[in-house]
Amino acid sequence: MSPTSETANGGRRLVIVESPAKAKTIKGYLGPGYVVEASVGHIRDLPGSAAEVPAKYKGRPWARLGVNVDEDFEPLYVVNSDKKDQVKKLKELLAESDELYLATDEDREGEAIAWHLREVLKPKVPVRRMVFHEITRDAIREAVANPRELNQRLVDAQETRRILDRLYGFEVSPVLWKKVMPRLSAGRVQSVATRLVVERERERIAFRSAEYWDLTGTFAATGPTAGTAGDPGEVEAFTARLVSVNGRRVAQGRDFGPDGALRDPGRVTHLDEANARALAAGLAETDFAVRAVESKPYRRSPYAPFRTTTLQQEASRKLGMGAKATMQVAQRLYENGFITYMRTDSITLSDTAVAAARTQVAQLYGADYLPERPRSYAGKVKNAQEAHEAIRPSGDRFRTPAETGLTGEQFRLYELIWKRTVASQMKDAVGQSVTVRVGGRAADGRECEFTASGKVITFHGFLKAYVEGADDPEAELDDRERRLPRVAEGDPLAAREMSADGHATKPPARYTEATLIKELEEREIGRPSTYASIISTILDRRYVFKKGTALVPSFLSFAVVNLLEQHFGRLVDYDFTARMEDDLDRIAAGEAESVPWLHRFYFGESTPGDGTDAAEGAGAAAAADGDHLGGLKELVTDLGAIDAREVSSFRVDDDIVLRVGRYGPYLEGPAEPGADGEAGTRRADVPEELPPDELTPELARELLAKPTGDHELGTDPETGRPIVARDGRYGPYVTEVLPEDTPKTGKNAVKPRTASLFRSMALDTVTLEDALRLLSLPRVVGTDPESGAEITAQNGRYGPYLKKGTDSRSLSSEEQLFTITLEEALAIYAQPKQRGRAAAKPPLKELGTDPVTERPVVVKDGRFGPYVTDGETNATLRRDDDVEAITPERGYELLAEKRAKGPAKKTAKKAAAKKAPAKKTAAKKATTKKTAAKKTATAKTAAKKTPAKKAPAKTAAKKATTERTTAGAGVSSHSGDTG
Repeated sequence: MSPTSETANGGRRLVIVESPAKAKTIKGYLGPGYVVEASVGHIRDLPGSAAEVPAKYKGRPWARLGVNVDEDFEPLYVVNSDKKDQVKKLKELLAESDELYLATDEDREGEAIAWHLREVLKPKVPVRRMVFHEITRDAIREAVANPRELNQRLVDAQETRRILDRLYGFEVSPVLWKKVMPRLSAGRVQSVATRLVVERERERIAFRSAEYWDLTGTFAATGPTAGTAGDPGEVEAFTARLVSVNGRRVAQGRDFGPDGALRDPGRVTHLDEANARALAAGLAETDFAVRAVESKPYRRSPYAPFRTTTLQQEASRKLGMGAKATMQVAQRLYENGFITYMRTDSITLSDTAVAAARTQVAQLYGADYLPERPRSYAGKVKNAQEAHEAIRPSGDRFRTPAETGLTGEQFRLYELIWKRTVASQMKDAVGQSVTVRVGGRAADGRECEFTASGKVITFHGFLKAYVEGADDPEAELDDRERRLPRVAEGDPLAAREMSADGHATKPPARYTEATLIKELEEREIGRPSTYASIISTILDRRYVFKKGTALVPSFLSFAVVNLLEQHFGRLVDYDFTARMEDDLDRIAAGEAESVPWLHRFYFGESTPGDGTDAAEGAGAAAAADGDHLGGLKELVTDLGAIDAREVSSFRVDDDIVLRVGRYGPYLEGPAEPGADGEAGTRRADVPEELPPDELTPELARELLAKPTGDHELGTDPETGRPIVARDGRYGPYVTEVLPEDTPKTGKNAVKPRTASLFRSMALDTVTLEDALRLLSLPRVVGTDPESGAEITAQNGRYGPYLKKGTDSRSLSSEEQLFTITLEEALAIYAQPKQRGRAAAKPPLKELGTDPVTERPVVVKDGRFGPYVTDGETNATLRRDDDVEAITPERGYELLAEKRAKGPAKKTAKKAAAKKAPAKKTAAKKATTKKTAAKKTATAKTAAKKTPAKKAPAKTAAKKATTERTTAGAGVSSHSGDTG
């Protein structure tokens, strides 16, 4: 039955979705009688701060958690302050409706949002759960015609996860505040993800490089078959690499351990430079021959359609988009009806989708590329979302990218999804792979064997449409061919060139967003649909920063992980976290109960007679590292054993220690003995953007040897106070040292004079004269003869400037602060004040062409620091991005994230109410009375025909304002660690 016919009797249905964009799209697919409104994400949550806790709960011991741990872990939910107006609007719309359709996403979180809406709105009309995985006309009408009931098991699983994350975050985070640094956070998945990144950096720090050599030969056939292949793609010569000497394999990088030593020295031949060069010289005049030719068929099947994590990984590799930006763009594509739901762990396609993909294969590539039977994909991902299909173009006919009208990131991401989906229904790529073994005897009698591998694709199949990227930049992609000449066993070969090649083993590569997502999924930690938010969290918390596309742990994260490993080992144990996911899935499946599981996790002791496996599962996980089954509450109760200085200290060398302080990392090492012969301690700040594996003992000594920035320049002759130069967190500066008894607080407090160094000055060369000149600022230039206002020269955040009252004018150089005369200042003020932009500065660095916009990308210096721009979108560099070191990929990623956020939202100003003229009041009142009387009569007549309905409480003006605000808002994310 169509939506229009169902509402023909005059009933009205309220449909609630999460986002305004989705509401707008769905509204166009439903007929009259349907009102589609957005909740704008979650409407209520656990209180985020003490201020949000209702007054009647404030004195209770569990109030700060927002969870009553003493009464079956009952959550305390409050309507978000920024959603109260929206909730009021929804209630008013519901009062005028005959049915309520909760059309939130079909995953666990969407089910929970629907449940919260029902609990808050308290509908007195029938409630339906409407689910769909694509926003098309047919899908929406099908969902309306076939609603279901709320799935309480999914709600329980999501709420258990939410409560668990709250207990973890609100109990462990304060420990970090006390023992490491204020305003830090811990989370069930974010802490484990941070630990993975830190452990990889530890491996890099412990890594010792090893050197090894081998040989590369360029060979050409000299026999009667040489050059007779007749293939236009045939090659005359080919390169091969030395693989064995006297039957023993030549050592390669995989044969060395992280300590730089050979793992099994008795089974390989380790060539050093001298040996390799001697061997190359000994093979220069050798006769070579083909010892073996091995040929076998090559076949490659299509990649499965995208699910959430594979989409994030491939968008990172191919488009340079971070996981967060990918999901933001995918959300827009979904809400506007271009793709199916983007939070899914399924790789299956519906029959409709398979038919659409096969149709396009035949149309675009021909029948030769279409397999006889449709391809099906099945894969079980643990902790999977409850969505039923892979990410694909929506509808029963796929729009080609050119037909969508999309641009920018949306076009590129849609094209990626479209290509992958179509390719999944194409034939295999087939061909031949060949390995040729070449042998020869060196002048000193050593038998040497070289190998060369080739691949020829005779039918590209799905590779015509799509080739998957690789995390390793040196890896060969699937469509890469390497041709070898046609040779047979025994054919003579001539060595045209023989070279010795040196190599060094490399430390394990740092994680990128793509590889960290892959690692989390393989370890079954967290839910794949939340990985983007997890990575965003550890970046925002400054636990991790980016160097190019690599994720680098900060020194702060080392201290946090150190504390968690030593005192909360179970909570950051990889297997323990994965087992928690299993238990939460069992709750979702109805195989376990929420309350006993939470009780075991928090309090630690068993819950006798609960009859469920959940408590036992949590208990087994808790006992993973011992017999004691203590819970989270016990772990955070006694903090006396945690030595704050110890967990934040890391030895760099025998006499140098790195410490993570409240104001950042610093080094402590021995200082030169003083006049009394006693050796002191010297400190030096460590650049926060320095990767930990680059802090070698040599660099540490170099940092300690630098001027501390706290050396005395002399004494101010006027005040008699010492003047010192220091290196502060915001750059070098000079200041005067006040006597110890100078009051620093209260009414009589005295602040020392300070001044930043000019850009032309250096900390180790600044003089007392320079310092006194700087401290003399601001300088009075003179008085304006016309206005009598004083003109001063000052140095500010954005450079040197003149100030006259409230009128400021920029100066062209810092030196002008001391040299500009009154006449020159008046001449500047005589010029019209520039309202537009100043002349553009030349770019600091050119990065290349953005793969999305195809515009040139450069780094520029702006008012708020350096930023990247493609001429249309600007993105400020993060604190850890260095102008000199920034890569093109990092620049493209920053722009992609900025574009994904969309334009900045503007807040509409409320128009001031105008007071009606006094003379018209009487006439207006009379008119109002007549209108009211008329409306009353009409209402009485209408009441006889239809039941009375509650009138909306909002005025038209207020309603319009609310709609404008709602339309400009985005979907809010669930607070906390929702991994």
